[in-house]
Amino acid sequence: MPDDTIEPFGFPAIGRKKLTAAFDGGRITSDGGVMLLAAAERRMGIAERLARLISDPRNPLFVRHSVADILRACMLAIACGYEDADDLDHLRDDAGFKLACGRLPDSARDLCAQPTVSRWENASGLREVVRMAYAMVDIYCASYHRPPAAVTLDIDDTVDVVHGHQQLSLFNGHYDERCFLPIHVYDTATSRPMAILLRPGRTPSGHEVRAHLRRLLRRMRSHWPTTRLTIRGDGHYARPEVIAWCEANAVDFIFGLPGNAVLSRLVSVAADDVRVGRAEAAIPVLRRYAETRYSARSWTRERRVAARIEASTQGLDIRFVVTNLAKGDAEWLYDTVYCARGQAENLIKLHKSQLASDRTSCRSALANQVRLLLHTAAYWLMLTVRDAIPEPHALAGAEFTTLRMRLLKIAAHITETATRVRIAFAAACPEAALFRGIALSFHPAGP
Repeated sequence: MPDDTIEPFGFPAIGRKKLTAAFDGGRITSDGGVMLLAAAERRMGIAERLARLISDPRNPLFVRHSVADILRACMLAIACGYEDADDLDHLRDDAGFKLACGRLPDSARDLCAQPTVSRWENASGLREVVRMAYAMVDIYCASYHRPPAAVTLDIDDTVDVVHGHQQLSLFNGHYDERCFLPIHVYDTATSRPMAILLRPGRTPSGHEVRAHLRRLLRRMRSHWPTTRLTIRGDGHYARPEVIAWCEANAVDFIFGLPGNAVLSRLVSVAADDVRVGRAEAAIPVLRRYAETRYSARSWTRERRVAARIEASTQGLDIRFVVTNLAKGDAEWLYDTVYCARGQAENLIKLHKSQLASDRTSCRSALANQVRLLLHTAAYWLMLTVRDAIPEPHALAGAEFTTLRMRLLKIAAHITETATRVRIAFAAACPEAALFRGIALSFHPAGP
């Protein structure tokens, strides 16, 4: 509740007028835009969907906060930039967050506090966490109105430095840190996340990646049995087990392929042509493409390999990709198809840097996976709000931090009377028209 014991204070006078101040403005929230997130959450039903998968042994007669309410409060707080459970100790009586969670600002009970959040982060068992991970796949599939003809999924991992001696944390020599290396899977064309999986801080093996893909794509196939799937990843996902599994299950793939002496010899003629052509033209850089067939020792047969060959004043640089795609030339495979996976790294930055999903500071690995799921749910809320912005608008492709500053961090005065609750936003809000349009777009369609 507001602290009425703080005495009034002042600022230097302006224009001969004295400036006085006091914390007596009433029920004002600095996160008025949380109502947009709440509307997006109601449309998607993420909190209720995840809550149904967590067993609740409590006596219903003494329950103050349902599991769905706890999860919803966490998701909204993360999306608004409050990534720590401790923040809910201060947000639990915030009028905006109470309204967003379906509670009246003055007459209803406050939201859950940090101990309740931490208790439920650690409450789920392995089976429940697995079901919650599958639920995120279901949410991704449900985000399409009808099964798409084809989708391309980008798989990658990112370093998550640990904050203590948590389960699954390992020392990684490449990053020179004890860390996790969670795997992220995105539909890059739409920026939608499909799965975020916590895992130890070592490079994933072929058997591990194959097992993750098998479970995730089997779940996806239960929704989209005829959709054509393409998996895209960098060099350390081009494992023999993964490639063989994709071919055996009618899944297209395109992976980066580490270079070696054999590959360099196979494209040596094309490389010489590029090197000579650059020298003759006296230009700083010349890029060409080539294609060959190659079989590594660990492979059972030859596969199609495309090479990007670039000669510059610094020397020769050759990059390879391996694929089972039959169409398109080498330039199209590398520049158009493979290089598009760079967008997945931007999506990981949104998830990790702008929603602080690296706050995996629980001791239990299962609790940290629950945290990743909650951050992914917050990602979905932010993405849903962004997708509701009309395409010509400057914020239609904005990053989450920009959306938070322009649409969520909006002051609002909230008044509860006997018959209604009124939210008064600032008259000078620069995004007032856009805010209103997004709010109306989330209203349920009439009969």
